[in-house]
Amino acid sequence: MRFTQTELDGVWVIDPDIFPDERGSFSRTFCTDEFARHGLIDSFVQHSVSTSTRRHTLRGLHFQTGRHQEAKVVACVQGAIWDVAVDLRPGSPNFRSWVAVELSALNARRLYIPKGFAHGFLSLAQNSTVEYLISERYAPAAASGARYDDPALAINWPAAPAILSDKDRCWPLLDVQPALSRVAKA
Repeated sequence: MRFTQTELDGVWVIDPDIFPDERGSFSRTFCTDEFARHGLIDSFVQHSVSTSTRRHTLRGLHFQTGRHQEAKVVACVQGAIWDVAVDLRPGSPNFRSWVAVELSALNARRLYIPKGFAHGFLSLAQNSTVEYLISERYAPAAASGARYDDPALAINWPAAPAILSDKDRCWPLLDVQPALSRVAKA
């Protein structure tokens, strides 16, 4: 696997080495030793899958607060997504900065997102399936989010969302969100 640090400290693009032969191909997508060698969390308690049946479905921006903050490894195993990580760590030199990476079944990339970040994505193809390794159990009371169109973030999405949940549409703006101060505490 090849690990490439993005411009946001702690966010990594992971490209698996793919070994093709007459049967198809083989690749390793996770290894605790390689994650630990890069200083990344290498223990995940949940593995989740979401499928967006329509192109331009937006999910996010989601995060958990307090001691329930999550690190994630995100992969798109069918279709393609535009995956976004937003730094919400108060005191970070990159606070409220974001990075986006196209993940697809074809490029087999993964995105490692550390604790203290919000995560969301826009499906770029129909029937896009996303798999997540998640370091913490889901805690409904700690679940929070930021609006995808928050002016404080100015995320340049590649298309307007065609589908967006009411919950994601109604997250408060970061400048008025009281839960934000809890993001950096673990």
